[in-house]
Amino acid sequence: MLAIDLNNNIIPQLQPDDTVSKALQLINDFKVSHLPVVSEEKFLGLLSEDDLLDADNTKMRIGLLHNDFIPASIKENDHFLHAVNISNQYQTNVVPVVNIENELVGTISGQTLLKTLGNFSGAEEIGGIIVLEMEISQFAISEISRIVESNGAGILHLNTMVQP
Repeated sequence: MLAIDLNNNIIPQLQPDDTVSKALQLINDFKVSHLPVVSEEKFLGLLSEDDLLDADNTKMRIGLLHNDFIPASIKENDHFLHAVNISNQYQTNVVPVVNIENELVGTISGQTLLKTLGNFSGAEEIGGIIVLEMEISQFAISEISRIVESNGAGILHLNTMVQP
C-alpha cells in the first residue's frame, strides 16, 4: 500500500505567518504532536508542540522558528511502511506526504498508520499466531512452510524480526 492511498487532508497546515498561539490551538484541537508548515504549497517541515511551547512569545510568527522545522516527509509513491519508520524515527503522529515538487499533498495520521499496520500484519485474520525463535542460519521459510502445510494448515502472514 502506498502513502497516497492513506493520504488525507484532515490535519491542518501552518503558514510561516501564523502565530505560535494559533499553532498550539490547532495542535490541541486536532490532538497531534506536530503540524506541517507550508509556504506557497511547498513543504518546509514539521513543527513540534514542544518547540512551540519553548517559544518566547505566543504572538511570534512560526516562520521565526524555521531552525526547529523537522524535514520529515515521505513521497506519495513510497510504501506505507516508510511512513511508519518516519513516525517512529521522529516520534510524531503525523507524517506529511509530498509530491515530486515537494508540495504537500496531505498527511497520514498515526491512527491510520496503526490501523493499516494491523491489517498488513494479519491481526484481523482468523487463526493462530506461532512465534518461533531460532538462529538465523537455521531459518528457512520453505522448511517452515513444508511443516505447516504437511499438517493441513496454511501460512497467511509471515513476519520476521532479527534480535541481536
